Amino acid sequence: MNTEKVAKVIADVLQADLKEPKETEVEDLSSYDLIGFGSGIYFSKHHRELLEFAERLPRAKKKAFIFSTAGFPSTKWHGVLREILKSKGFEILGEFCCRGFNTHSILRFIGGMNKGRPNEEDLEKARKFAEEIKREFTLPYALRDPQ
Repeated sequence: MNTEKVAKVIADVLQADLKEPKETEVEDLSSYDLIGFGSGIYFSKHHRELLEFAERLPRAKKKAFIFSTAGFPSTKWHGVLREILKSKGFEILGEFCCRGFNTHSILRFIGGMNKGRPNEEDLEKARKFAEEIKREFTLPYALRDPQ
């Protein structure tokens, strides 16, 4: 439920719908201009269901953002999903990753790592990330910082 906590904060800021890949048909996304893709990180990449869902997406000129929770947080874990989305024509507006409680594999025998994460500080960072995405998404393209 780590990433769900982050997703709820982001969705609240963006006034967005939350959907799981298994509950969503790719055609359902045609009415959205901005789409967030997120999951926990498993073996250095997003969850298999999310990656398979992204592979089924048609080419589209849409804006997206990527988020995740991980035992060792880094947006480098977003590489596989990022490349899939870019190959489908998505413009990535930003990426966010924070610590998540991890009991995967052998960690479950020692009580896991990052207990209590994401915490309020992590969720506040997610809120600020969502506010930046909202601002970036609503600005006219010509006014954006050309990083």
